Amino acid sequence: MVTELNLSPKIGKISSHLSLGHVFHFVFFVIGLSIGITTSLYIKTFSFYIHSTLLSASLSSPTFLNDQSPPSPTPPPPVLIAPPPPLSPLPPPPPTIPNESRIIASNNMLSLMHNMDDEELFWRASMVPRIREFRPFDYVPKVAFMFLTKGPIPLAPLWEKFFKGHEGRYTIYIHPHPSYNDSVPVSSVFYERRIPSKAVEWGRPTMIDAERRLLANALLDFSNERFVLLSETCIPLFNFTTIYNFLIGANKSYVGSYDDPRKVGRGRYNPQMSPTISLTDWRKGSQWFEVNRKLAIDIISDNKYYTVFGEYCSPPCYMDEHYIPTLLNILCPEENSNRSITWVDWSKSGPHPGRFGRHGITIEFLNQIRFGTNCTYNGNATAMCFLFARKFMPDSLQPLLQIAPVLLDFIT
Repeated sequence: MVTELNLSPKIGKISSHLSLGHVFHFVFFVIGLSIGITTSLYIKTFSFYIHSTLLSASLSSPTFLNDQSPPSPTPPPPVLIAPPPPLSPLPPPPPTIPNESRIIASNNMLSLMHNMDDEELFWRASMVPRIREFRPFDYVPKVAFMFLTKGPIPLAPLWEKFFKGHEGRYTIYIHPHPSYNDSVPVSSVFYERRIPSKAVEWGRPTMIDAERRLLANALLDFSNERFVLLSETCIPLFNFTTIYNFLIGANKSYVGSYDDPRKVGRGRYNPQMSPTISLTDWRKGSQWFEVNRKLAIDIISDNKYYTVFGEYCSPPCYMDEHYIPTLLNILCPEENSNRSITWVDWSKSGPHPGRFGRHGITIEFLNQIRFGTNCTYNGNATAMCFLFARKFMPDSLQPLLQIAPVLLDFIT
């Protein structure tokens, strides 16, 4: 009995200790559970924030001009790259080209419309790679055909034949009047090739603005290597392969730039342009140019000389005839051939060149334009000096289409 009485206090103490231990264990369990739930919710919230941030960044990326980033295109099969054209008066034969491990092909179904103003557009275009060595992928170099138009392109059927079968080696950009409502069939090479445009007035700075706008949009495609400005009255004088080889293989650009001592040349220089632009810097040339990627970036990046021209060059000074020729003469005269590759008839006096309708279109006439002049190409003499010609009126289309398969060897 004495033993039982002695054990009872000990058992009570043990029970008390056990109950207190259970309480502490329960408290620690609740605290641990709370910390776990809080941590889990924080990790989920942080993960969602990171995902949202990356998605937002991808949608605002300047790689694409649309509001939504399209899916990455599946690389097309390997294509052949054309060698430089032979410097003979006849068009070169079709090229044989090595394979490319990866090709960035053009997608004419991707709309070029966007919401960028000129300031943002020029800024983005000025940041793109200048030369192919700085682009970390293999690609087929392309020629950007930039059409500065008032509205439709009446000679479009001729250009359709010109581009047929050469997808992936060219891109097309059209700058029409903003009020023009186009209706281009989905099957056309001109479908969805319109860029955001503004009104253009002949002889005014708005003409240069449109040219720079075309260049900037074309520069956003890293695979564009050469940039040629055309109008709705221009025609090709050779087939696509010949023109492509000529331009991709050229070691200089083709911008008319010369010192004209007459009133229509030096007489348009404004002394107030000095000292930024001197009379010895002043040049004149054709509006219809062709430039490589480096010079295209120089043109859209310039503010210094563009501002001076905008302030002091007004009729009878025409900015489209003087700005780019003078700019390239100041920045990099050694990189320019100082001649245009677009033929224009200035044989008649007046502010506008000659026009050609259906009655003047013959094989002899076109061959005279194609091979009737001597010049140099990459330092060698050649008779193939012009690749394009203007001004050809809408009624010249039918005779041109009849001649083209034989004269230009278009793919049918």
